[in-house]
Amino acid sequence: MAGTTRTKKSGGGTGGSGGRRLVIVESPAKARKIATYLGGDFVVQSSRGHIRDLPRNAADVPARYKGESWARLGVDVDNNFEPLYVVVPDKKATVSELKEALKGADELYLATDGDREGEAIAWHLLETLKPKVPVRRMVFYEITEPAIRDAAANPRDLDQHLVDAQETRRILDRLYGYEISPVLWKKVMPKLSAGRVQSVATRIVVERERERMRFVSAYYWDISATMDAGEGAEPRTFGARMVALDGTRLATGRDFGPDGRLKAGADVRLLDEAEAQRLADALANATFTVSSVEEKPYTRRPYAPFMTSTLQQEAGRKLRFSAERTMRTAQRLYENGYITYMRTDSTTLSDTAIAAARAQATELYGAQYVADKPRQYTRKVKNAQEAHEAIRPAGEVFRTPGEVARELESDEFKLYELIWQRTIASQMADARGTTMSVRIVGTAASGEECTFAASGRTITFAGFLKAYVESVDSEAGGEADDAESRLPRLVREQSLTADDLAADGHSTSPPPRFTEASLVKTLEDLGIGRPSTYASIISTIQDRGYVWKKGSALVPSWVAFAVVGLMEQHFGRLVDYDFTAALEDELDGIAAGRQERTNWLTGFYFGGDVGPNGSIGRAGGLKKLVGSSVEEIDAREVNSIPLFADDAGRTVYVRVGRYGPYLEREVDGSSQRANLPEDLPPDELTVEIAEKLFATPQEGRSLGVDPVSGHEIVAKEGRFGPYVTEVLPEGVKDKPRTASLFKSMSLDTVTLDDALKLLSLPRVVGTDPNTGEEITAQNGRYGPYLKRGTDSRSLASEDQIFTITLDEALKIYAEPKKRGRAAAASAPPLKELGKDPVSGKPMVVKDGRFGPYVTDGETNASLRKADSVESLTDERAAELLAEKRAKGPASKRSPRRKSPAKSKS
Repeated sequence: MAGTTRTKKSGGGTGGSGGRRLVIVESPAKARKIATYLGGDFVVQSSRGHIRDLPRNAADVPARYKGESWARLGVDVDNNFEPLYVVVPDKKATVSELKEALKGADELYLATDGDREGEAIAWHLLETLKPKVPVRRMVFYEITEPAIRDAAANPRDLDQHLVDAQETRRILDRLYGYEISPVLWKKVMPKLSAGRVQSVATRIVVERERERMRFVSAYYWDISATMDAGEGAEPRTFGARMVALDGTRLATGRDFGPDGRLKAGADVRLLDEAEAQRLADALANATFTVSSVEEKPYTRRPYAPFMTSTLQQEAGRKLRFSAERTMRTAQRLYENGYITYMRTDSTTLSDTAIAAARAQATELYGAQYVADKPRQYTRKVKNAQEAHEAIRPAGEVFRTPGEVARELESDEFKLYELIWQRTIASQMADARGTTMSVRIVGTAASGEECTFAASGRTITFAGFLKAYVESVDSEAGGEADDAESRLPRLVREQSLTADDLAADGHSTSPPPRFTEASLVKTLEDLGIGRPSTYASIISTIQDRGYVWKKGSALVPSWVAFAVVGLMEQHFGRLVDYDFTAALEDELDGIAAGRQERTNWLTGFYFGGDVGPNGSIGRAGGLKKLVGSSVEEIDAREVNSIPLFADDAGRTVYVRVGRYGPYLEREVDGSSQRANLPEDLPPDELTVEIAEKLFATPQEGRSLGVDPVSGHEIVAKEGRFGPYVTEVLPEGVKDKPRTASLFKSMSLDTVTLDDALKLLSLPRVVGTDPNTGEEITAQNGRYGPYLKRGTDSRSLASEDQIFTITLDEALKIYAEPKKRGRAAAASAPPLKELGKDPVSGKPMVVKDGRFGPYVTDGETNASLRKADSVESLTDERAAELLAEKRAKGPASKRSPRRKSPAKSKS
């Protein structure tokens, strides 16, 4: 039976009173692994995730409920918020298999994950299978033989509070999405979505882009110097920077506000280029004196073991993994027994794990590198989920990365090594060293006293840094914990000379865009959402088109600006950071049994005394909030984002239309519009770029007149890319000829001859003498091709459309038709890239049936909406391939079984 694994061990049954026991887990991989640890009277089967959910659409609603007013919502809000659960269509066969397996079982063990979601899956299994045998709840946080056998021997009851908490979240998300999303469809554009956490996450990214758009760079100067401490000093030379002039501190980046001006009350001296250069010249022959030396001991404690959010952040920084890629890889490591459960808010380690880490650190690095006593890391987590152990290597004795290297795929090995290093380092000794700060004074020839500063750090004992060094966010600045910068031994009144003096210019930078790692940290700091859901949230806001990636940076789309603007103006509480975090506290109250599910949902939806002052419930409830606001929303206003004034003082807007964003301003009482490139980040849209876009008229660039038809030919930028078309006289109802530009062409350089060639397509190549059918060469959505009747064949290049002969076309048709991957493989690549770090094979971008995709010959991954062929980097291509590998092969639909025909009597 598909999905079932009978354990291979004989005898030694674990727990229960004997007989045949059915164990149900979420995934086949988990089932296979667990089956090897249990006795022969256990059968382990997989539910393959959730088997029931609320209806996805009207087709999912059972016939007896279709007339109900709440059927579309899937929740009967007038009857204690009773949810309507249906078996997920592609899980019906799985449910049948589970019911069949249960028939021969004497006991049922529900062994899904021990968090809220796992508890809910167990409850849904119970409700759907309706077992008549004893039911046990089996919970474990690592898949090792001792843990599995102990969990089977010590089952517990189903935790109804956890089930209620998960169900409340699911209902809340359905109410939120189904009430708010239609408002977005009506007021912004169709097919948009809103979500309790995704909308807030989108707002965070949009807020950062707004800060960048408002930001004005400031410029300031100082002097860098290379100081010489004389013979015998080690090192002899070192760098220093001017920090004060005549006792007044020089301005640095932190002294400026986002408007580019010095902050109020800043008692600093601002140097310009001319003054800095003059001082540098005036210090050329000066003698410098050490005015102060401050030396302090340096201590750095180890980092806490990983929990879900810190693992996502560090894997993003160190391994360049997306949050989704990190969690998929961690899931495989957990299910195959390499690490403990990967969805946790805890940084604590069990006594067994601490002993294992200390023993391994002693063996690998020596006793002097291990902390004097066991280290335990406790933290008060805002909105912490049930306390599990930190993420660590599984087992009572940790396997080193070298011991598991042959068993793991590349991503799995990298992540396991990261987790192993962090866990071992957490039980090691502090890193120790010294820091030194020096002030150096010199008098310029013009009489000013110039003060320079230098600082250094020396690590005298590496401690835990021997095993692990945390990465720093390069865009946010910062220095790695193992970085050293040595200074010579200096004393007060010591004389120095300057080998080199240079005036240095600096400019302030806007706050960096969020990366996945920094967005995860911000969400966690704000107490919004759950670390276990961050990966799916970040994927969702990208898939919905609210956010796209530029390198590793998250960039909001103009649609996101419109949606967030609407939410802020009319549903402010729903995207308020504090209220959203407070909502998590309330939902935690349900998990802990402090809140009653139905009372809370009633208050949230219809209004009531739930939540803090000003909460949605106390403001009248979600239903009232949405119902009273919709008619007040001015669609044009929320879809108009004012940018700046042009040179004539006219306001330039981005308008979000039903077919995408565009620029608009009023010129002499008339509207002037311009198309917006999809890959232009909002903060890079300047007045100069806007003028350039306005200079490209929407009616297109005139190329000339077709000598045959007499019609004007224009080149235009369209929603699906650049194209050429003819302008028909007024009153003519015929459809104008239109043709997309070849990939080798551009709007700026396409000529009238090029356009006429394109508009002449399809080109008749000739007639097939065997069939009498005409063969044409054409350019289509998926590239150049030949067509004979209903038989199409791809061409290798666009140029072939105009050059291929009848004989060459007949040769192509004489070959067997290539379909799918074979056809794609024969076409030339759109772009060639470097080698994939996993397979070691060259990566190329090809054009497929559903658009461009990247492949290394083994794995194919479609480009996302925000990716373009031209800007795709090796790093991004490798990331797409890795994410595709992590998802595994696409599931194949089972053929629908036909019921046998009934015999007629």
